[in-house]
Amino acid sequence: LTQPVTPDLLVSPSSQDGDLGSECPEDRGNWTGRLDFLLSCIGYCVGLGNVWRFPYRAYTNGGGAFLVPYFIMLAICGIPIFFMELSLGQFSSLGPLAVWKISPLFKGVGMGTILIVSLVAIYYNMIIAYVLFYLFASLTSDLPWQHCGNWWNTDLCLDHHVIKAGNNTLPVNISNTVSPSEEYWSRYVLHIQGSSGIGDPGRIRWNLCLCLLLSWTIVYLCILKGVKSSGKVVYFTATFPYLILVMLLIRGVTLEGAWKGIQFYLTPQFDHLLSSKVWIEAALQIFYSLGVGFGGLLTFASYNTFHQNIYRDTFIVTLGNAITSILAGFAIFSVLGYMSQELGVPVNQVAKAGPGLAFVVYPQAMTMLPLSPFWSFLFFFMLLTLGLDSQFAFMETIVTAVTDEFPYYLRPKKASFSAVICIALFLMGLILTTEGGMYWLVLLDDYSAGFGLMVVVITTCLVVTRVYGMKRFCRDIHMMLGFKPGPYFRACWMVLSPATMMALLVYNIVKYQPSEYGNYRFPTWAEVLGILMGVLSCLMIPMGMVVAVLQEEGTLWERVQQASRPAMDWGPSLEENRTGVYVASLAGSQSPKPLMVHMRKYGGITSYENTAIEVDHEMEEDDEEESM
Repeated sequence: LTQPVTPDLLVSPSSQDGDLGSECPEDRGNWTGRLDFLLSCIGYCVGLGNVWRFPYRAYTNGGGAFLVPYFIMLAICGIPIFFMELSLGQFSSLGPLAVWKISPLFKGVGMGTILIVSLVAIYYNMIIAYVLFYLFASLTSDLPWQHCGNWWNTDLCLDHHVIKAGNNTLPVNISNTVSPSEEYWSRYVLHIQGSSGIGDPGRIRWNLCLCLLLSWTIVYLCILKGVKSSGKVVYFTATFPYLILVMLLIRGVTLEGAWKGIQFYLTPQFDHLLSSKVWIEAALQIFYSLGVGFGGLLTFASYNTFHQNIYRDTFIVTLGNAITSILAGFAIFSVLGYMSQELGVPVNQVAKAGPGLAFVVYPQAMTMLPLSPFWSFLFFFMLLTLGLDSQFAFMETIVTAVTDEFPYYLRPKKASFSAVICIALFLMGLILTTEGGMYWLVLLDDYSAGFGLMVVVITTCLVVTRVYGMKRFCRDIHMMLGFKPGPYFRACWMVLSPATMMALLVYNIVKYQPSEYGNYRFPTWAEVLGILMGVLSCLMIPMGMVVAVLQEEGTLWERVQQASRPAMDWGPSLEENRTGVYVASLAGSQSPKPLMVHMRKYGGITSYENTAIEVDHEMEEDDEEESM
């Protein structure tokens, strides 16, 4: 009699089998701490836009009344798409390219995402380089943009102390003067007078070039070991900005005239709510602030364990992001109120958005405070930490997407591959360090993530709900979380979210305005180049379709049908999580019943296995109904 042998069917995929291990790609890895994922998402979503775009958008679109469309758009567009991205990433444990095993016909959507993220990463790190420049400039007893009389100043420069002293002559003098901080930014930092426009970039500004090199070095060191290293860095970069924001807020509201700014920021003008522009602006703010469509959320979720509660995390991150934006508005406008009182001008004359707020208006306000270098350093350090964790997400998205496509070759060399990507993007960003670099940055900012990003998100939403199927997607979430999404999520995914984003897309095209920087209008060729940037990411979708169809067999319609179905190995990455239709569909799968693996491993059935059994029963009932 021979000894009984354990059949191969019951061998756990996690068994240390030498032969099997040698054929499998290196493990992707997971988050090492419980809060890594949550803090990474918060750090990714809470970025520079919360500080320099939201407050300005709020006051120009009805003040406090803007919060009504803002929260409605958060509910319709923000939360549902956010949850969808996290669910796709966590269920499949794949990056933004490989996740299209869900429907290989639409893999071009993933390619479009990577193109958009790469373009954004190039200019976003340049903004971090500017922040580093100002951070180092703040390490002095007297801020360099405090007074006129430097070599970069012109005759138009007027110091605010002089304005205050000659208050009676204000109406005559202030209209055609320039603040020292504005000349420091444009004539010293950018040296924009050395360029006649976007076609004449001029020389490289070596101090900016070194700052850009430093920012890429910081980013590389933080993503060196993937989520294992960046997941630890975010404990500082995601939490420290809140400490500084609270300090700036307390300092701001204790200044004379602060209430004037806050009143200007929050006074509700409900007549604005009748304008479609306000609702579109609210949707745009939600869309870009949460970072949906960039692949960062999907990438972060792909490193989660299969049963992580992303439903709870969705609400924590999205509502936390909204509250941060509102808080930042108080911190910014309290200082602007003080500044307007000091200068004797209305608040709307000092309020700006974007780089104008971060590098001109707020630094000028800092010079009016006691201990101005200290407050300036704090402000720019906050911007640095806000920007860095968003940049980590962009880089992790690119690296993860490509390594998931070629796991056997690239995963063991992930650190080297990350270095190659960082060097390539640094070299592409060198044009931004020239004297005319700001023109290129504006062009990238206006076009790289415009309508192309919206097309990507709309397509993703439609493919998941219509092609893959709402029922199947809800079942996947049930298998993962133990419950199905409610009617609110299903209604948003099926109708409300795609319809809102379609309206955004149409509005953006109809209300298209050529790019400009100050009084400079971009030439036609630059506009065409910008539009091509957006169109190229959209063209990736039909190009991907052509490739997918050519790889199938049969008539054209048969090929399209086959390419739109999920790939054979689509589903949870670990065999022990694969139930129902996902059983034994992994390459080299040894176990047709992952439940047996679970029982051998844990000695019983957990609540998640009960869920798996329920899902299997549902699938069997549906199959019977279809066959009848």
